[in-house]
Amino acid sequence: MPPITAPATLPDTARRTTAPAWLVMLLVCAGQFLVVLDVSVVNVALPAMRTGLGLSELGLQWIVNAYVITFAGFMLLGGRAADLFGRKRIFVLGLALFTIASLGGGLAQQPWQLIAARTVQGVGAAVLSPATLTILTTSFPTGPARTRAIGTWTAVGAGGGAVGGLVGGVLTESLSWRWVLLINVPVGALVLAGAVLWLTESRQGTGRRLDVPGALLVTGGLALVAYGIVQTETDGWASASALLPLAAGLIVIAAFLAVEARAKAPLMPLGLFRLRSVSSANAAMVLAGAAMFSMWYFLSLYVQNVLGYRPLQAGLSFIPHSLSIVLGSKIAPRLMNRVGAKTLAITGAGISAAGMVWQGTMDVHGSYLGTILGPGILMALGAGLTATPIASIATSGADPADQGLVSGLINTSRQMGGALGLSVLSTVAASRTEADNSPQAMADGYGLAFQVGSLILLVSLVLMIVALPRRRADAAHG
Repeated sequence: MPPITAPATLPDTARRTTAPAWLVMLLVCAGQFLVVLDVSVVNVALPAMRTGLGLSELGLQWIVNAYVITFAGFMLLGGRAADLFGRKRIFVLGLALFTIASLGGGLAQQPWQLIAARTVQGVGAAVLSPATLTILTTSFPTGPARTRAIGTWTAVGAGGGAVGGLVGGVLTESLSWRWVLLINVPVGALVLAGAVLWLTESRQGTGRRLDVPGALLVTGGLALVAYGIVQTETDGWASASALLPLAAGLIVIAAFLAVEARAKAPLMPLGLFRLRSVSSANAAMVLAGAAMFSMWYFLSLYVQNVLGYRPLQAGLSFIPHSLSIVLGSKIAPRLMNRVGAKTLAITGAGISAAGMVWQGTMDVHGSYLGTILGPGILMALGAGLTATPIASIATSGADPADQGLVSGLINTSRQMGGALGLSVLSTVAASRTEADNSPQAMADGYGLAFQVGSLILLVSLVLMIVALPRRRADAAHG
């Protein structure tokens, strides 16, 4: 899904950049494009990565999850670091970390090396991404100029997610899977040089401290829970290898909540969740993300492992899906004005759930029109229609000074839900392929994952009906 934005204000201590506006826009949007692209670009390359490095099914999941979990866990910390230490400095640091990790991943010779590189990439992305938006909001004056800048930034983010499958397919087939990561190196180096030369430093200048323990605890807790879930694929839910990391993860998450309750400048202010709009919207987003995020992962494996698509064919086959999610995201604000945010969120989740039920009927003899295109458009369109109204409801009840933070929480909830959802649904899929790796068994496993995903999305839909406030006034007092 494209990134969700919230209004931002220009701090009094911010200094205007002396570089041309178009150059600032180009540099910042290029950084954001790389971050969003890397969420989706590896999906088409996964089968080639598995063959090239001898990855297990567990390793394949962690190529995706290592990036997503660290990206989500450190995103709020990255945004605060940019305010405290300078937007340019943090932008350069995040981009350098992301670029170096991309080089390490592209040159990896062992599975653990690739997973480690993806982990560092996620940290770099979490540091880089919030800085891109704050640089824009401190470089353009309030009014039409800033509105156009944020609109361009949002469109570039949506475009990065949309073209990820196609870019991954082209690079994997024409060069190798390694170039899915290596392509970031020359682009990142070029943007890095431009940022050092032309961006001007700005900072909020507050005395607030960074909640590094909070970021480490929430990231570590989620990683342990995800690891415990995927261990159940081979060892079962009652095994020590699954229960120990699950228990440890829950303990670490409890420690995170304790730290946040006492921190003077918490990463995630728990008081915000007393607002009905914030708590219900984030809960709905976690569940929706758990169901929707895995769509690209399982579709990529299905079309290549079962239907025999080449990487480029797989990338091309997902273009209608990508256009559908962008379309849904773009028309959502207009539809919200007509039917209301809550109604639109419920409708979008229903459309996506219907697509998942349809997708769950996939088999070894599936066709593109009947098995990939139809359900894929429904799933993607529904996802695009759901995210924006949920974010709008979450921010509507919060104080204006907290809207940026609440927007960040929604993005974090979506990514964290996606990471845990991938772990759960991969375990579900593996239950059908544990003793049989035939195309039919794989098709059955992927289909079962979509069916369970549709149930998770229906739970999210029910939660939206019951808990989401309908009107702005409800959000403010709910």
